[in-house]
Amino acid sequence: MDAKLKKLQDRISEAHLGGGEKRIEKQHTKKKLTARERIAYFLDEGSFEEMGILVTHRTTDFGMDKEIYFGDGVVTGYGTVNGRLVYVYAQDFTVFGGALSETHAEKICKVMDLAMKVGAPIIGLNDSGGARIQEGVKSLGGYADIFYRNVQASGVIPQLSAIMGPCAGGAVYSPAMTDFILMVEQTSYMFVTGPNVVKTVTNEEVSSEELGGAMTHASKSGVAHKTSANDAACLKDVKKLLGYLPQNNTEKPKMLPYEIGEELREQLKGVVPDNPNKPYDMHEVIDGIIDEDSFYEIHKEFAENIIVGFARLGGRSIGIIANQPMFLAGVLDSNSSSKAARFTRFCDAFNIPLLVLVDVPGFLPGTDQEWNGIIMHGAKLLYALSEATVPRITVITRKAYGGAYDVMNSKHIGADFNYAWPTAEIAVMGAKGASKIIFRREIATAEDPGAKLKEKEAEYADKFANPYRAARRGFIDEVILPENTRRKLLKSFAMLENKQVDSLKKKHGNIPL
Repeated sequence: MDAKLKKLQDRISEAHLGGGEKRIEKQHTKKKLTARERIAYFLDEGSFEEMGILVTHRTTDFGMDKEIYFGDGVVTGYGTVNGRLVYVYAQDFTVFGGALSETHAEKICKVMDLAMKVGAPIIGLNDSGGARIQEGVKSLGGYADIFYRNVQASGVIPQLSAIMGPCAGGAVYSPAMTDFILMVEQTSYMFVTGPNVVKTVTNEEVSSEELGGAMTHASKSGVAHKTSANDAACLKDVKKLLGYLPQNNTEKPKMLPYEIGEELREQLKGVVPDNPNKPYDMHEVIDGIIDEDSFYEIHKEFAENIIVGFARLGGRSIGIIANQPMFLAGVLDSNSSSKAARFTRFCDAFNIPLLVLVDVPGFLPGTDQEWNGIIMHGAKLLYALSEATVPRITVITRKAYGGAYDVMNSKHIGADFNYAWPTAEIAVMGAKGASKIIFRREIATAEDPGAKLKEKEAEYADKFANPYRAARRGFIDEVILPENTRRKLLKSFAMLENKQVDSLKKKHGNIPL
């Protein structure tokens, strides 16, 4: 019996070493944690239960039968984060560079299947050189098995991907189908084809970091939702993000204890400048509304003319979408529309109420936008908000012009409450542009066209550049003082807590992708 126990213990010890001490040390010299160290740091102490620790690959070609590692390059199992059940897999770069094999993929699929059956989030810690080429199509089939499960799990359980090393070729598509991608700066990258292939095909000289590094995907492509300075910071970010999410699509996010007190926020009084063309930082509005230090911004470096992120309001988890006047005057363009649409759909899938803060002068004009499909991208946001059944509240702080007024969670597309500050301007377009069209003959025949334009501009602004015509129509439920915004929202979201919507029966809609 002792010999049998020793045999088991020896195999477990061997599995814990992954590719061996030298490769572990090499991982550390790159300022990277090993797969097991990442899991230990991420999960509550002592909560991890490993699955498949003695799994090995089945390949005999190319001398692979002489190189066997227990666990086969991925650590899988379940545990808790702040007491909540989660499933996790962490690819082990010390074993064949984390390359995915048939059995490696089977282990990942097994925990994904369990996560869906039980209804708990799944977190992938990616650090892999791609498909294990010695296995040929079997490794490619393994990827496809994972992709299929990503789609089945989408909208059912939260799926989070942390890219903590290389992620190339077919490997990138699994993270791309998960809900959020977090990348580690300087040590992680994602691309379909690497620098060598790019050089061969297009003759471009580019480094891995430039082509698919964390900041590239955070600011240029929008593939990464957040970047972190190192492995530990990334894992902390994943844990923080989980705190705003429910376990699955049948539950609501956990509500933190909160007692309503004096909820006036005097700092909101002077946020919007008297000059309608002067920018201000919408983060000041957000900070004046939400629970202190609770905002967790997503996609911060991408499409900065719109802000999206999670926050808490009276202990309740909410999603925030807000135009940002500091960048491009808060205008909607292709990237910002897609960014907000994706965030909207995630919140709707997982029962997270939406707060939309509006200061939008319209859609960005220009050949670049039109030729790159702003019509389709703008329609994504319109579709996503129209489709959303979670509680939805809008606050118009300043401009709400043209089609962008409709798109930004207007009453007409199903918003539950629409508030406006006295500084709100709700119209087809700005006073100057409208006056040039409506009064063009008067202006053209005037002795002083410039003075006449200013006169008519003031006349139009007095009539339309305010929230009162919309309020008279019932398109705005209430014009509120800025300092009362938090109090109003606390009551409104509480009132909408049990909102139910019966949707028309259909397989699914056809969102303008």
